[in-house]
This record gives sequence, structure tokens and C-alpha cells, in this order.
Amino acid sequence: MADTGRGGRALVVGLGIAGIATALRLRQIGWEPVLVERAAGRRSNGYFIMLFGTGVASAGRLGVLDAIGDRSNTGLTSYEVDRAGRRRPGMSPATLPGAPRQLLRGDVERGLFSALPDDVEVRYSTVPTHLAQDADGAEVTLHDSAAGTTVTERFDLVVGADGMRSTVRRLAFGPEEFLHPLNYMIGATVLDRPVEGFAQNEGLVLAEPGRSVWTFPFSDHAPGLLFSYRTSDIDAEFSRPPIESIRAAFGPQPAGPLLEELMARFEQAPEVLFDSVHQVKMPRWHRGRVVLMGDAAWCLTLYSGMGASSGIAGGELLGTMLQRHGDDLPGALRAWEAQMRPFIQNQQDTILSMRRLFTPDDRREQLMRTGMLRLMRAPGIGKAMGKLMSRDMQSKNVDVAAA
Repeated sequence: MADTGRGGRALVVGLGIAGIATALRLRQIGWEPVLVERAAGRRSNGYFIMLFGTGVASAGRLGVLDAIGDRSNTGLTSYEVDRAGRRRPGMSPATLPGAPRQLLRGDVERGLFSALPDDVEVRYSTVPTHLAQDADGAEVTLHDSAAGTTVTERFDLVVGADGMRSTVRRLAFGPEEFLHPLNYMIGATVLDRPVEGFAQNEGLVLAEPGRSVWTFPFSDHAPGLLFSYRTSDIDAEFSRPPIESIRAAFGPQPAGPLLEELMARFEQAPEVLFDSVHQVKMPRWHRGRVVLMGDAAWCLTLYSGMGASSGIAGGELLGTMLQRHGDDLPGALRAWEAQMRPFIQNQQDTILSMRRLFTPDDRREQLMRTGMLRLMRAPGIGKAMGKLMSRDMQSKNVDVAAA
């Protein structure tokens, strides 16, 4: 989708899904985006994600849907298991209403990045260290850690798409704490081969009170692996190697062969994600000529399944509003937030029910989760529950960025 006109110069901080989608859309409407990324290069891997209708619609308009691809098919299945390895039919992400695309995070980032025109400047090893605004623009000091140099440049717009612990958010909105902990931890990676005793198209869920482990199957790739567990001391979880925290969370009972294999393979994986689970809640996402995007603004958490979709949709919608409002940048940002906020609020409001599905908090929640899965497999009842779930999942397929 190219409707290039004349626009301003924008600094986009963060080379993740939200940042690349925003830069792509800004370039399409004639802006000059400059992308900066803290890391020394673009990440190529990433954990399991789902792309719901919201993200699919925006990716289609951005012209990247085919490049993103789809690793799901109707042959994917999942089992509920216990530590002894006993299994029973479970709920597969492939069966969720709306048929979300099952992907690796790297699939989405590669698809978006491949669509960036060659004239879009990308700077690695670079972070903003100071930001000052006036009526006509924003001056940002950028530090290149690889070269050891610092420059100050002027931009018409600054987009903070730099994640849950956003530097742009701190520079523009001050030290106020917008992170709201859920008191859960996650450990995720992508395996190099299927789990022993399971086919490539088979996933598993081992859910216990306060902890769970999932593998997410793909049609053409080894599965993704996710550990999730409750904690009363987030700082303590980061004080030791991730695998030690995970082993402690799943103790003191014997792991058994299946869980032991999964923990060992997480420990051996060349690249893992280990982090605490937070939502970001802010009364507003823009201030002057600075706007926050994706996890920096709202962080729906991995449990919601909507991080990628909301990041793509938010970036596409921002470009649309800037184009629609012409030289009225404040009006464009107000219109963008007014359209995005109800959608994001709805997603944040449903996070508790989604977290219960991933990891039951206690014995009561575990029994509720088990009962729900049994009812879904029951003739007649399962169909009725499927309709109820379809209604609850509709918000994940809202085309929030539609004109």
C-alpha cells in the first residue's frame, strides 16, 4: 500500500514488530522515518505468537501479509499431560475462534522488515539519552554504543516502540511507574526438534496450581516452549540463572521424564526469553510530539495473545491519522489514541481470564480450567461453549485500524 506524499521526519525507537510496522506506514504516507535499535543487529528468532484478525487486517493493508506467512494448519493438535506423561485431548490454539495464524515472532518481524524501502535509515547499537520538545519539534540526543559517539538531531515526531521498559517513556513522561506486575514469570524459547514421544504437529500443556509449561506446535517447524509460573518476589527470580528459577518454581516434587526434558532443553537453548509479566497502564500515550506504541504504551502481555496484532494495528492506524489530519499533528495523535484506547482497554480487561487459561493461580482455578476443557469436549455442551468463546474472542478480530 503506497500513497506517498510529503511528511515530516520521525524517530522510531525500537526495531520490534510495533516499531517496524510504524516506520513502514510512515514511509508509505511520505514521512522520513529513522529507526534506532539498542541491539547490535536485527533479531531473527522469537517465540510462538498468534496473529488474530486485528493484526491480519492491518498486515494486509500494509502489504506484508504474504511475507509474514502462516505456520498453522488443521492438523495441529494439543494434549493435556501430567508429570507421569499421561495425556488426554486438550485445546489447541489452532481451534480458537477466528482461526488465528500461528507464527514465530521472527516471521512477523522479517515480513515487516522486508517491506521497508531501502531509503529508510536503520541505526543499530543506538539509544536516546535526552529528549526536549518545543512547539515545532523534538530534539533527541542519540548515543551509538558501538562507535562511542553521541549526536543531537531534530525530529517532527518521536515514536517510542521500545518495549515494556521503554526509555522513550521515561524521557518523555518522567519517572512515574506505569508497570503493573501480575506476579508471574515466563520463560520461552523455540526448540530445535519435537518433544520426545510427540509428533511435530502435537503440542502439550502441563498445568498445575501456580505453574504451567506449554509447547506450541507448527506445521513446518519444531515447537515453541513456554514456562509460566506465579511468584511473590520478582527480584529474586532475576537473582539467579533462569533455569534455576524455573526448576525452583516447579519443585520440590520430582520433575519426571517429560518435564525434565523440557527444562533441560530450555537450559541448552541458544536463545531464551526470561522475564516478569507486567501490563503497562497509562492515562495517555502521547505528550507533545512524542507517542508511545505497542508494549511501551500498553503491554498486553504474552497471555493476551494480542501483542503482535495490536502493535501492527497501532502503527498502521497512526500513519492513517497523520495522513488524514495533514499538518495538525496534535489532532492526529488525539484521534489515534481515541480510536485505539477502547480496543486496548478491552484487551487489558480480559487478561485475567486469559492468564487463568495459561496458568491457573491455585487449586480452585485449576479445577475450573479442567472442568471447562472437559465440557468443551462434551457433545452438545462443547458446541454451546464454543459459541460463548467465539463471542469473547470477537474483540481480537476487530479491525481497529479500518478507515
